Amino acid sequence: MKIAVVTDSTSYINPEVRRDLDIHMIPLNVIFDSESFKEEVEISWQDFYERVKIEEALPKSSQPAIGEFIELFDSLGKEYDAIICITLSSGISGTYQTAVAASNMVESAKVYVFDSEISCAPEAFYVLEAAKMAKEGCYVDQILDRLQEIKTSLRAYFMVDDLQHLQRGGRLSGAQAFVGSILQVKPILHFENKKIVPFEKVRTRKKALAHILAMLDEVAREGKPMEVVVIHGNCFAEAGLICNEISNKYPNISTNISYFGPVIGTHLGEGSLGITWYVK
Repeated sequence: MKIAVVTDSTSYINPEVRRDLDIHMIPLNVIFDSESFKEEVEISWQDFYERVKIEEALPKSSQPAIGEFIELFDSLGKEYDAIICITLSSGISGTYQTAVAASNMVESAKVYVFDSEISCAPEAFYVLEAAKMAKEGCYVDQILDRLQEIKTSLRAYFMVDDLQHLQRGGRLSGAQAFVGSILQVKPILHFENKKIVPFEKVRTRKKALAHILAMLDEVAREGKPMEVVVIHGNCFAEAGLICNEISNKYPNISTNISYFGPVIGTHLGEGSLGITWYVK
């Protein structure tokens, strides 16, 4: 059975990796005033953060049009027997619902839409695993079962420098943003029930990072093979130091660095940092 794997741009998978693993990508859009750009296609994360510095108003984001999904699904249906489409959380974007609607309009192949319930590098964990299994000749049910298995051990925690981005974008309540700004709290955030919510309130960035690393340590000490990714919002050097620290401390962990691209960066802002992992 020949299976195609589709994802949206917020999984932020390197183009070369997508090409090697035959992963197909639908971009979301970031909007500056009246200008709209397809992230990962028309604007890079580097250019995005530079532009944010000179723009007066915060940018906005929008999901792909249903026609983009229909066109891609129809095209893939000519070559593949089935399509697995993995999207960012349905709790922060309508992309999942749009993909589901598009899947019902396509007859050339059976489309299975999987809600990652998260975004960025954790979403990429699912996409990469699905693509590798598809290349190995696994069946759809085997791949979907494995993705559900990953959910049981996947964790992702992140912190932001400025809560106003999340508050203005409607991804965090105004009351939570207000309290955070007054007390200069650097809350640790995570996804719960598909939405971004505070996990724990910490007074400083240093303490927040230490707490996330302590949670990682609890799992890593079991010695099982793990995948860890450090995610940054235009603070690559800091992410590199953290990645090296984790890699040097745990021989059972494979580490990598990713980024909060334009669409997610619109809501988290520059200086955001996250750590995500799952047990292989």
